Amino acid sequence: MSQYTAIIPVAGAGTRLRPHTYTYPKVLLTVGDKPILGHILDKLIENKIKKVCFVIGYMGDKVREYVNTNYKNLDVNYVLQEEQRGLGHAVWLTKANVSGPILIILGDTIIEADIPQFLKQDFDKIGVKEVTDPKRFGIVKLNKSGFIDYMVEKPENPPSNMAIVGLYAFKNSNLLYSSLDKISKIGKTTRGEMQLTDAMQMMIKEGHKIKAVKIKGWFDCGKPETLIETNRYILSKKSGKVALKAGKNCLIINPVYISKTAEIKNSIIGPNVSIGEDAVIDNSIISDSIINEGAVIKNGNLDKSLIGPNAFVEGKVESINIGENSEIKLTI
Repeated sequence: MSQYTAIIPVAGAGTRLRPHTYTYPKVLLTVGDKPILGHILDKLIENKIKKVCFVIGYMGDKVREYVNTNYKNLDVNYVLQEEQRGLGHAVWLTKANVSGPILIILGDTIIEADIPQFLKQDFDKIGVKEVTDPKRFGIVKLNKSGFIDYMVEKPENPPSNMAIVGLYAFKNSNLLYSSLDKISKIGKTTRGEMQLTDAMQMMIKEGHKIKAVKIKGWFDCGKPETLIETNRYILSKKSGKVALKAGKNCLIINPVYISKTAEIKNSIIGPNVSIGEDAVIDNSIISDSIINEGAVIKNGNLDKSLIGPNAFVEGKVESINIGENSEIKLTI
């Protein structure tokens, strides 16, 4: 069996996650005990995938630095997407760097799936999951055998409620690249972008079989509320395996992740809280929140909050979303 190469598009600016994405690419925002991208790469390594091609753009240098520092055993290359012209365009740009079977996985999405099932080279496969609002997604229509009859990107009249989740396996990347070449040559776009969905629909129309695989969990980290939801999921999976350190007069309510270098005193932490390196929490109650490295929280009461690296919060705030090096002081 040929070795798969993973293609991970990470070029997006993540505008819905500002102010955090003013200083960090979306894929390097923390959920659980590490950045989103770290969880994805750990899953690839677990499934013996060592070749990875990143499509970088916005703050691509920070993606390079993170990967090259923390995943030195991977065989990595980078392709620059200067303009955000869609997922199809991002994948198409990798054709000079990639050959053989490929696994495409979006860099801002945590997916719970049977990866070995995708890696069986019997049929090309894409991950799907039922959704309540199919107009927002790429949608597939399946036949009785589980193969895709038709797929379309963000349709006004969806043929089903089965959404494409951002996990794809192709046993022969040349076929996909050929379809993307055709899409590019005729200038076909949907909603102003070159869509991977359109290339796959072209393959299906020409008689190629693509099998749909229903996945268990799908966590899109594109907005503050979904980032916090993903954090809950990651912590629930890692409960009992996290670093814990708390000083006197503290109560820890699992699941939580607390870095070994964080300082916690006179506080209640949890459930569903991640606290990064060198953070300081003093006389505070924190639940359902992500506190990044170096942040300081004093006399706070935080819930459903995102606190950026080296931010400072003092006072009784219930829910807050502040970026790196920000400071908020509230007087009572």
